[in-house]
Formats: sequence, structure tokens, C-alpha cells
Amino acid sequence: MASHDALDFLLSRVSVSRVGGELPSTDALQKIFTAALRAPDHAGLKPWRYLKVAGEQREKLGELFVSAKLQDDPQLDQAAIDKLKKKPLRAPLVIVVIASIQDHPKVPEIEQMLSAGASTQNMLLAAHMQGIGAMWRTGSMTYHSRVREGLGVAQNEKIIGFIYLGSIEGKTRLVPEIKVGEYVTDWN
Repeated sequence: MASHDALDFLLSRVSVSRVGGELPSTDALQKIFTAALRAPDHAGLKPWRYLKVAGEQREKLGELFVSAKLQDDPQLDQAAIDKLKKKPLRAPLVIVVIASIQDHPKVPEIEQMLSAGASTQNMLLAAHMQGIGAMWRTGSMTYHSRVREGLGVAQNEKIIGFIYLGSIEGKTRLVPEIKVGEYVTDWN
């Protein structure tokens, strides 16, 4: 692929809110995870790990979300319960991205978190370049202690988000115009 083609892909990436279909192929997922592992990584710590949630496990994740929300609000109505149950069913594959923070004299936690975030962005880009729809979602379940416990997230770990992957359904959003000059200035 010519470098200008890669740049065009980068500049055209948008989150895809409606995904479905079948699981991405083993080859496509291998490329997505390999791209994730190429993220900037001070001291080569690889401060991340990924959980794949597919098939019936998505229903189990929905039940975990409900359990967490009921812990906070025992009076939760049925409509809210049903909505939470369905969240992981919005895609054939949900990847839970987890930052695994390690004690290191030269690499503080913030750098490891940023590295895990960069690995997540690489996953989104690799999916986009293969025509796979992807959406990075967070929200209250990302930070909930019951969800962390249910997913086996250790004390030194933090959930970065949930990546929803699948075939693009419907139209994708138009790439919004970005005015670079609003964000970039010369230092004087």
C-alpha cells in the first residue's frame, strides 16, 4: 500500500455505531491484535491485555452489566435492565481493552495508560483498513467495580474501554471537517 493510501485511510476513519454480521475472520483479528501490539511502549512493558467476548459470552457480559447497575440502583426498571442486557449484543465481537499497570522506575502509570490507549487506536485503525466496523465505547460499566471483578481485572489494571467489531451496517457517518488551526499553534 502506498503511503498516501494509508494516510487517506487514517484521515477517513470514523467510529461505526452500527455493526453486525459475523465475527471478523481469524486473519483479520490477528492483524488487529498485531497492530495493537505495535503501539508506542516505553521500556517495552506491553502494559495491556485484551479479552474477546463473542457468541453467548456477550449475553453473560450483558448480565454482568445488569448486576453492576442493580448494585447501584436496586429499583432499576425493566426497560433499563433490557437495555443493559442488549449492549454487548450490538456487535458480534466485543474486545475489552485492559491496561495492565506495572511498577517501573522510568515509566509512570500515565505513560502506560497512554500506551494502552494508543494500542486501542491501532486496533480501530487496523479494523478500518480491513473494512471492519469498529466503535470504542466507555461509560459507567467501564469503571464499575463489579464489572472489573466479573471480568477478572486485577488491582493493577484498568479497563480502557469496550471495542465493538463487526460488519458495517447502514451508512457510516461523514468525516467531519476539522480545522487544524484551532488546535495547533506555534510556541513563542
